[in-house]
Amino acid sequence: MTARMFERIAFIGIGLIGSSVARVVRRDGLAAHTVACARSAATREAALRLDLVDTVTDDVAIAVAGADLVMLCTPVGACGAVSQAMAPHLRPGAIVTDVGSVKEAVIRDVAPHVPPGVSFVPGHPIAGTEYSGPEAGHAEMFVGRWTILTPLPGTGDHGVRRVRALWEACGAKVDLMDPLHHDRVLAITSHLPHLIAYTIVGTATDLEEHLQQEVIKYSASGFRDFTRIAASDPVMWRDIFLNNREAILDVLQRFTEDLTALQRAIRWGDGDTLHDLFARTRAIRCGIIEARHSSRLHMLFVPDRRAVSNRCTHQHDRKHSPRFVPDHHGPIDPGGVCVCVSTRSPPFPRGAPPSVYQKRPMSRRIWFSHEACYSPGR
Repeated sequence: MTARMFERIAFIGIGLIGSSVARVVRRDGLAAHTVACARSAATREAALRLDLVDTVTDDVAIAVAGADLVMLCTPVGACGAVSQAMAPHLRPGAIVTDVGSVKEAVIRDVAPHVPPGVSFVPGHPIAGTEYSGPEAGHAEMFVGRWTILTPLPGTGDHGVRRVRALWEACGAKVDLMDPLHHDRVLAITSHLPHLIAYTIVGTATDLEEHLQQEVIKYSASGFRDFTRIAASDPVMWRDIFLNNREAILDVLQRFTEDLTALQRAIRWGDGDTLHDLFARTRAIRCGIIEARHSSRLHMLFVPDRRAVSNRCTHQHDRKHSPRFVPDHHGPIDPGGVCVCVSTRSPPFPRGAPPSVYQKRPMSRRIWFSHEACYSPGR
């Protein structure tokens, strides 16, 4: 068990991200007491049923009272009102952090309410799935994923170090970034892809009924994989688009211009332009895959049940790199390499022949080279 890091952690919101952090805190004993604040009775009941926290409440004042860490896990549009409500009840020396995908707007809405003697360390774990709610979380959500902290000028090192340590205890890699730069980066890497996915699904929905049915019936894996994120929480993404509008509009304008140029090339039959674009982007994508393959292996836990083991299959690529595919987590990115290892042996090297690892006992540990089972970061 990891050494205790906090006495009392208050999760304001206990959805996908909050519940995943809570699971790590619970599993590793990182806090003496944890409390979740949620408006929905069903969410509070689920948090207790899943043993995510010690207590639940719908009163933010009760939740933050005596907490040395408060984690805002609400949609970014709600952070300001929540901060105003909880500010009078924060203890001196407490740390407030958040998990929002937009940083400038959260800082604008939260910072004015943070009382003297309380540290505010904005954060953003770049991890998630298209699912939402406390049932969707898991303790391995952040393993090997980036968490970005955007501390304000004048924020003490003590608060930043403690928040960093918590995310590192969750398995995340932590980096510091300017809030404006963060929002511009996420606009292209996360926000625009979600907007495109929503648009493609909307376009398919507006087709004639017989075409709609055929789109569903014959959709290839590329369509399914890319549009999967369109199932994400609409409230969360509404708030993201509205609160990062300038950065999103800027990158959307650039994307629209590029799309118009591509449309023109198709209309005019300009095969050279199309080929050059596809070749250039293919090379960039291959570089991304290679960079991820060179990174360290990450770990995913699955329930140690025979039923799970029986539903899993070994697959091999042309180089005979072992991949372990749990069907209840969905498809693994073709670039992913998963290796099942025993509870006491170290991970097998990538590319180990199947005859080696298939003789090992099944364990709860699965190692993979990148985010394989998870959606793009939020």
